[in-house]
Amino acid sequence: MRVRLLTTTATAVLLSAVVAAPAVGADARQRVGPARAAGGTLGTESLVYRAGATRAVPCPRAAAPAVSRPPRPSPPPVVPEDRVVGGPELDTAGLAVPAGVPAPPKITATSWLVADLDTGQVLGGCGPHEYATPASVQKLLLAATMLPRLDPKQVVTVTAADMRIEPGSSAVGLVEGGRYSVETVWLGLLLNSGNEAANVLARLGGGADGAAGGVRAMNEYARRLGALQTHAVTPSGLDGRGQFTSAYDLALIARVCFADPTFRRYALTELTRIPAQPAKRTKGFQIQNENQLIYRYPGALGGKTGFTDLARHTYVGAAERDGRRLVVTLLGGEPQPKRGWEQGAALLDWGFALPRSASVGRLVEPGELSATPTATPSPPAAPGQARPAAASGSVGGGASGFWAAAGLAGAAAVLLLAGLVWRRRAARRQAP
Repeated sequence: MRVRLLTTTATAVLLSAVVAAPAVGADARQRVGPARAAGGTLGTESLVYRAGATRAVPCPRAAAPAVSRPPRPSPPPVVPEDRVVGGPELDTAGLAVPAGVPAPPKITATSWLVADLDTGQVLGGCGPHEYATPASVQKLLLAATMLPRLDPKQVVTVTAADMRIEPGSSAVGLVEGGRYSVETVWLGLLLNSGNEAANVLARLGGGADGAAGGVRAMNEYARRLGALQTHAVTPSGLDGRGQFTSAYDLALIARVCFADPTFRRYALTELTRIPAQPAKRTKGFQIQNENQLIYRYPGALGGKTGFTDLARHTYVGAAERDGRRLVVTLLGGEPQPKRGWEQGAALLDWGFALPRSASVGRLVEPGELSATPTATPSPPAAPGQARPAAASGSVGGGASGFWAAAGLAGAAAVLLLAGLVWRRRAARRQAP
């Protein structure tokens, strides 16, 4: 009887692990049908895609010319808990908008989100929790992480390691051995998307571990913000294996940036000068902000552009109208028929036209998820290493968690049975 009881207990542990594990094989990113024509009114029911649904409501898509791009890297495993951060209506590969509102404009971005910077309300989105590669909008995570750490008046010397960036990628024109104020480096990062500037700032904020420590700090801060689908490998957004983000995560990061008055001042700076370096025999030169939104959109607060062959065009922009501040995030777009900032502007117009009460979710507050008793933060991931699939650290979160639970339960059952068999044989040997 005792043997039966113990065996049943071990089996129950194994079965509970199997039942608790989510259906990881279910693909939440299925293809969707043709887009609804822009300009109409969406249905009277909330357009929501939930786990287990057969299809998503299609996002309005603008036709874009075919382009050649590298193969898309495999995204991390789907973590159901990460896809409902901000509310269950955001768990969709398609469109999530309030009931009865005008359809959003047709754009080329594969995922996007519009949110209120002050209230945190999410006004709408397309695939808000779909994994995508960030390109240079990742520099916003660098800014959110490092702006509070670095003294803008500090003068720094650029090293050879800082200058190691992908040939042909964006650079502001810093020179090895040159000496610049941290503020100048920030302006080079945010106005001209300088990748060498990103290396300098990550190194300065990374402590003894240099730029690697800076990237690690970025990932730690992303988790604190609740950006659980974000993992940085490079400080600049240059492509790196295992580097991903989502439209929702970018909105969390942008919200922190635009709450910082120093960032807002940098983001709205139109022109600045990179000083001469007499010791290196280089002249000073002027740079201009590349974000066209600040010149052409009334009430613009700034933002960030991005592009790599893999990520395609990415964009983050914010604006204020009638005391209301909105942010838009775009991933995987093409510049035709409209450029990234123009697509962002069209979505901002759409958002400003919605009632202030319109919402399909919210941006979580910094520290909110890590403060939840059941959500234990994962340990920091080393640069180049993907974040563990289960952000909460629970055993059942993802394929690896499932097999870990099943393996532990199975091992426990085997050990219990082996012990009982050994004791029975020992008892027989000792019997008269």
